[in-house]
Amino acid sequence: MLKQTLSNKRKCYEMLMKTLMLLSVALTAVLVLFLIVYVFAKGIPNISWELLSTKPSALSGTIGILPDILNTIYILIATLVIVLPLGVGAAIYLTEYATNKKVVAAIEYAAETLSGIPSIIYGLVGMLLFSNSIGTCLMAGALTLAIMNLPTIMRTTQESLKTVPQSYREGAFGLGAGKWRVVRTVVLPGCIDGVITGCILSAGRIFGESAALLFTAGFAHVVNGVIAGLSAPGATLTVALYVYAKEQGEFGVAFAIAAILMLLTILINLAATLVQKHFEKRRSL
Repeated sequence: MLKQTLSNKRKCYEMLMKTLMLLSVALTAVLVLFLIVYVFAKGIPNISWELLSTKPSALSGTIGILPDILNTIYILIATLVIVLPLGVGAAIYLTEYATNKKVVAAIEYAAETLSGIPSIIYGLVGMLLFSNSIGTCLMAGALTLAIMNLPTIMRTTQESLKTVPQSYREGAFGLGAGKWRVVRTVVLPGCIDGVITGCILSAGRIFGESAALLFTAGFAHVVNGVIAGLSAPGATLTVALYVYAKEQGEFGVAFAIAAILMLLTILINLAATLVQKHFEKRRSL
């Protein structure tokens, strides 16, 4: 009788936990779908070719986001060029070369701490370190975003390096390969999916960052080339969204930019999923 009572209690508890989990999943899905549908419904009707292909003009009273799109691309490329070698190199050293566990633990703890710092603080630090030395420009923003995304690249690469079987390394060493050759030809190809995933996640964060760029990159809406653009102030899409919504009251344009950013975020997440599945298939062959 006692066993039957305990069994009934466990079944009730299990059903309660399953119900709560299903409610959590349903609530999360509803919130995500509501946000996507609401932003698209408000933003897509305001997207036009004129908006995407022109720059704003006070004389003609037109609004265009072409400079903001180009600035976003410039700062994305510049940030990834800076952060990828640093993050992947740090991950390789910590996983393959470092022998002092205390130093490794301290560096990993510092990386975890960096990933939890609010972006507005990065903006203030970037303004003091980079904007005061090279001026308010896209490069100052890219350097700030590189520091922000360094923990993401480093940690995802580290975890991916740890998934490469130790037998692969031992087999390469047994054939007479050196340490760097083993890392370059055996380990890195086996974890390239983790590197690409970290890159895509960082790209998503770069697209969506605004607080740090408000202090470092500026608000200019001017079309420039790559070199001139990086050395000049400029607004990205997220900064432009803030300016149009908060300071100019152009909520239609703000929702159009929000819809574009939402679409880019969905595409980035889809790309990350496809890349992961592609490399999983290659590993299973």
